[in-house]
Amino acid sequence: MKMSRSRIIVEPDMAALAEHAAARLVARAAENTGEPAICLTGGSTPKRLYELLATPEWRTQLPWARLHWFIGDDRFVPPDDDLSNIGMARHAFLDGCAPPKNIHAIPTDAASPDEAARLYEQTLRHFQAHHRADGAPLFDLVLLGVGPDGHTASLFPGYPAAAETEHWVAGVPQAHVAPFVPRVSLTLPCLAQCREMLLMASGHDKRTILSRVFAGEDLPAAHAQSSRGETWWLIDKAAAPEPSGA
Repeated sequence: MKMSRSRIIVEPDMAALAEHAAARLVARAAENTGEPAICLTGGSTPKRLYELLATPEWRTQLPWARLHWFIGDDRFVPPDDDLSNIGMARHAFLDGCAPPKNIHAIPTDAASPDEAARLYEQTLRHFQAHHRADGAPLFDLVLLGVGPDGHTASLFPGYPAAAETEHWVAGVPQAHVAPFVPRVSLTLPCLAQCREMLLMASGHDKRTILSRVFAGEDLPAAHAQSSRGETWWLIDKAAAPEPSGA
Protein backbone atom coordinates (compact mmCIF):
# COMPACT_ATOMS: atom_id res chain seq x y z
CA MET A 1 0.00 0.00 0.00
CA LYS A 2 1.53 3.30 -1.06
CA MET A 3 0.03 6.72 -1.65
CA SER A 4 1.72 9.74 -3.13
CA ARG A 5 2.68 12.21 -0.37
CA SER A 6 1.02 10.02 2.27
CA ARG A 7 2.44 7.41 4.59
CA ILE A 8 0.53 4.47 6.04
CA ILE A 9 0.85 2.92 9.49
CA VAL A 10 -0.95 -0.32 10.32
CA GLU A 11 -1.62 -1.14 13.97
CA PRO A 12 -2.85 -4.55 15.19
CA ASP A 13 -6.18 -3.32 16.57
CA MET A 14 -8.25 -0.26 17.49
CA ALA A 15 -6.74 -0.02 20.98
CA ALA A 16 -3.22 0.22 19.56
CA LEU A 17 -4.45 2.68 16.93
CA ALA A 18 -5.87 4.96 19.63
CA GLU A 19 -2.62 4.80 21.62
CA HIS A 20 -0.59 5.68 18.54
CA ALA A 21 -2.91 8.58 17.68
CA ALA A 22 -2.71 9.89 21.25
CA ALA A 23 1.08 9.85 21.11
CA ARG A 24 1.11 11.79 17.85
CA LEU A 25 -1.37 14.35 19.21
CA VAL A 26 0.69 14.87 22.37
CA ALA A 27 3.87 15.24 20.30
CA ARG A 28 2.36 17.86 18.02
CA ALA A 29 0.96 19.82 20.95
CA ALA A 30 4.37 19.75 22.66
CA GLU A 31 6.18 21.02 19.56
CA ASN A 32 4.23 24.28 19.60
CA THR A 33 5.27 26.30 22.64
CA GLY A 34 2.66 28.96 21.85
CA GLU A 35 -0.98 28.03 21.31
CA PRO A 36 -1.32 24.64 19.63
CA ALA A 37 -4.50 23.97 17.67
CA ILE A 38 -6.02 20.54 17.09
CA CYS A 39 -8.83 19.94 14.62
CA LEU A 40 -11.00 17.04 15.76
CA THR A 41 -13.25 14.67 13.85
CA GLY A 42 -16.31 12.57 14.66
CA GLY A 43 -16.94 8.85 14.52
CA SER A 44 -16.35 5.72 16.58
CA THR A 45 -12.62 5.39 15.88
CA PRO A 46 -11.63 8.82 17.24
CA LYS A 47 -14.01 8.38 20.18
CA ARG A 48 -11.64 5.73 21.53
CA LEU A 49 -8.80 8.24 21.20
CA TYR A 50 -10.77 10.97 22.96
CA GLU A 51 -11.64 8.72 25.88
CA LEU A 52 -7.96 7.85 26.16
CA LEU A 53 -6.99 11.54 26.37
CA ALA A 54 -9.18 11.91 29.46
CA THR A 55 -7.29 9.23 31.38
CA PRO A 56 -4.63 10.33 33.90
CA GLU A 57 -1.81 8.82 31.83
CA TRP A 58 -2.52 11.02 28.82
CA ARG A 59 -4.32 13.98 30.35
CA THR A 60 -1.22 15.10 32.24
CA GLN A 61 0.82 15.24 29.02
CA LEU A 62 -1.21 17.99 27.35
CA PRO A 63 -0.88 21.78 27.87
CA TRP A 64 -4.61 22.33 28.33
CA ALA A 65 -4.43 26.01 29.26
CA ARG A 66 -2.93 27.00 25.91
CA LEU A 67 -4.29 24.24 23.67
CA HIS A 68 -7.16 25.09 21.31
CA TRP A 69 -9.68 22.62 19.91
CA PHE A 70 -11.61 22.91 16.66
CA ILE A 71 -13.85 20.48 14.76
CA GLY A 72 -13.52 19.49 11.09
CA ASP A 73 -17.24 19.01 10.53
CA ASP A 74 -20.47 18.63 12.40
CA ARG A 75 -24.08 17.69 11.90
CA PHE A 76 -26.47 20.65 11.93
CA VAL A 77 -28.05 19.59 15.21
CA PRO A 78 -27.93 21.00 18.77
CA PRO A 79 -24.63 20.27 20.57
CA ASP A 80 -26.44 18.06 23.09
CA ASP A 81 -27.92 15.92 20.31
CA ASP A 82 -26.59 12.36 20.07
CA LEU A 83 -25.57 13.09 16.45
CA SER A 84 -23.31 16.01 17.36
CA ASN A 85 -19.61 15.47 16.71
CA ILE A 86 -18.51 18.20 19.10
CA GLY A 87 -21.01 16.90 21.63
CA MET A 88 -19.36 13.49 21.50
CA ALA A 89 -15.92 15.03 21.94
CA ARG A 90 -17.13 17.20 24.81
CA HIS A 91 -18.62 14.23 26.60
CA ALA A 92 -15.56 12.03 25.96
CA PHE A 93 -12.89 14.46 27.16
CA LEU A 94 -13.20 18.15 26.38
CA ASP A 95 -15.65 19.22 29.08
CA GLY A 96 -13.60 17.49 31.75
CA CYS A 97 -10.20 18.72 30.57
CA ALA A 98 -10.22 21.81 28.35
CA PRO A 99 -11.01 25.41 29.34
CA PRO A 100 -14.37 26.33 27.73
CA LYS A 101 -12.82 29.33 25.96
CA ASN A 102 -10.42 26.97 24.14
CA ILE A 103 -13.22 24.86 22.62
CA HIS A 104 -14.26 26.30 19.25
CA ALA A 105 -17.46 24.58 18.13
CA ILE A 106 -19.32 25.08 14.88
CA PRO A 107 -22.35 27.26 15.76
CA THR A 108 -25.08 24.80 14.85
CA ASP A 109 -27.64 27.10 16.45
CA ALA A 110 -27.24 29.48 13.50
CA ALA A 111 -30.11 30.10 11.09
CA SER A 112 -28.80 27.67 8.47
CA PRO A 113 -25.78 25.49 7.63
CA ASP A 114 -24.50 28.22 5.31
CA GLU A 115 -24.74 30.81 8.08
CA ALA A 116 -22.98 28.47 10.51
CA ALA A 117 -20.24 27.98 7.91
CA ARG A 118 -19.82 31.73 7.49
CA LEU A 119 -19.55 32.27 11.24
CA TYR A 120 -17.09 29.43 11.75
CA GLU A 121 -14.90 30.68 8.94
CA GLN A 122 -14.77 34.01 10.76
CA THR A 123 -13.67 32.16 13.92
CA LEU A 124 -10.91 30.34 12.05
CA ARG A 125 -9.63 33.44 10.28
CA HIS A 126 -9.65 35.41 13.54
CA PHE A 127 -7.64 32.66 15.21
CA GLN A 128 -5.14 32.68 12.37
CA ALA A 129 -4.80 36.47 12.45
CA HIS A 130 -4.41 36.80 16.21
CA HIS A 131 -2.84 33.53 17.33
CA ARG A 132 -0.55 32.56 14.46
CA ALA A 133 2.71 34.09 13.35
CA ASP A 134 2.97 34.97 9.67
CA GLY A 135 3.34 31.82 7.62
CA ALA A 136 2.52 29.40 10.46
CA PRO A 137 -0.01 26.66 9.69
CA LEU A 138 -3.51 27.13 11.09
CA PHE A 139 -3.55 23.71 12.78
CA ASP A 140 -0.83 21.64 14.40
CA LEU A 141 -2.82 18.47 13.81
CA VAL A 142 -5.93 17.66 11.78
CA LEU A 143 -7.73 14.41 12.55
CA LEU A 144 -9.94 12.92 9.86
CA GLY A 145 -11.76 9.71 9.05
CA VAL A 146 -13.13 8.16 5.89
CA GLY A 147 -16.72 7.20 5.12
CA PRO A 148 -17.98 4.19 3.14
CA ASP A 149 -18.36 6.37 0.03
CA GLY A 150 -14.90 7.94 0.34
CA HIS A 151 -16.00 11.14 2.03
CA THR A 152 -13.89 12.80 4.69
CA ALA A 153 -15.17 15.42 7.13
CA SER A 154 -18.56 16.10 5.47
CA LEU A 155 -17.08 16.44 1.99
CA PHE A 156 -19.04 13.94 -0.09
CA PRO A 157 -18.06 12.74 -3.59
CA GLY A 158 -19.55 14.94 -6.28
CA TYR A 159 -20.88 17.55 -3.84
CA PRO A 160 -19.94 21.25 -4.30
CA ALA A 161 -18.30 21.46 -0.87
CA ALA A 162 -15.75 18.81 -1.88
CA ALA A 163 -14.58 21.02 -4.75
CA GLU A 164 -14.63 24.33 -2.85
CA THR A 165 -11.38 26.26 -3.22
CA GLU A 166 -12.21 29.75 -1.91
CA HIS A 167 -14.07 29.29 1.36
CA TRP A 168 -12.67 27.55 4.42
CA VAL A 169 -16.04 26.25 5.61
CA ALA A 170 -19.10 25.13 3.67
CA GLY A 171 -22.68 24.27 4.44
CA VAL A 172 -23.80 20.86 3.20
CA PRO A 173 -27.60 20.84 2.85
CA GLN A 174 -27.92 17.07 2.54
CA ALA A 175 -25.64 14.21 3.51
CA HIS A 176 -24.78 11.38 1.13
CA VAL A 177 -24.80 8.76 3.90
CA ALA A 178 -26.68 8.31 7.15
CA PRO A 179 -27.47 10.20 9.26
CA PHE A 180 -29.22 12.21 6.56
CA VAL A 181 -29.07 15.59 8.24
CA PRO A 182 -27.47 18.82 6.98
CA ARG A 183 -23.80 19.30 7.80
CA VAL A 184 -21.18 22.01 8.12
CA SER A 185 -17.66 21.13 7.03
CA LEU A 186 -14.21 22.57 6.72
CA THR A 187 -13.07 22.42 3.12
CA LEU A 188 -9.98 20.70 1.77
CA PRO A 189 -7.96 23.96 1.45
CA CYS A 190 -8.66 24.74 5.10
CA LEU A 191 -7.94 21.23 6.37
CA ALA A 192 -4.68 21.24 4.41
CA GLN A 193 -3.30 24.09 6.53
CA CYS A 194 -1.70 21.83 9.11
CA ARG A 195 1.65 20.54 10.28
CA GLU A 196 0.23 17.03 10.27
CA MET A 197 -2.90 15.43 8.88
CA LEU A 198 -3.81 12.11 10.46
CA LEU A 199 -6.53 10.07 8.77
CA MET A 200 -7.80 7.16 10.86
CA ALA A 201 -9.82 4.07 9.92
CA SER A 202 -10.56 0.80 11.66
CA GLY A 203 -12.59 -2.34 11.06
CA HIS A 204 -13.24 -4.74 8.19
CA ASP A 205 -15.99 -2.50 6.82
CA LYS A 206 -13.37 0.12 5.85
CA ARG A 207 -11.22 -2.25 3.83
CA THR A 208 -13.04 -1.82 0.51
CA ILE A 209 -13.12 1.96 0.55
CA LEU A 210 -9.49 2.16 1.66
CA SER A 211 -8.52 0.03 -1.33
CA ARG A 212 -10.18 2.59 -3.58
CA VAL A 213 -8.69 5.58 -1.78
CA PHE A 214 -5.18 4.12 -1.71
CA ALA A 215 -5.48 3.35 -5.44
CA GLY A 216 -5.94 7.08 -6.02
CA GLU A 217 -9.58 7.06 -7.03
CA ASP A 218 -11.14 10.52 -7.35
CA LEU A 219 -12.63 10.65 -3.85
CA PRO A 220 -12.46 13.42 -1.24
CA ALA A 221 -10.49 11.25 1.19
CA ALA A 222 -7.88 10.63 -1.50
CA HIS A 223 -7.45 14.39 -1.94
CA ALA A 224 -7.05 15.14 1.76
CA GLN A 225 -3.42 16.16 2.16
CA SER A 226 -1.44 18.51 4.34
CA SER A 227 -0.06 21.34 2.23
CA ARG A 228 2.26 22.43 5.05
CA GLY A 229 3.62 19.22 6.52
CA GLU A 230 3.01 15.49 6.77
CA THR A 231 0.04 13.30 5.85
CA TRP A 232 -0.42 9.96 7.58
CA TRP A 233 -2.99 7.19 7.37
CA LEU A 234 -3.32 5.33 10.67
CA ILE A 235 -5.37 2.14 10.27
CA ASP A 236 -5.79 -1.14 12.06
CA LYS A 237 -5.07 -4.56 10.60
CA ALA A 238 -8.76 -5.28 10.02
CA ALA A 239 -9.11 -2.23 7.78
CA ALA A 240 -5.88 -2.79 5.82
CA PRO A 241 -6.51 -3.77 2.18
CA GLU A 242 -4.77 -6.80 0.75
CA PRO A 243 -1.55 -5.81 -1.05
CA SER A 244 -3.04 -6.77 -4.41
CA GLY A 245 -5.83 -4.26 -3.88
CA ALA A 246 -3.58 -1.35 -2.98
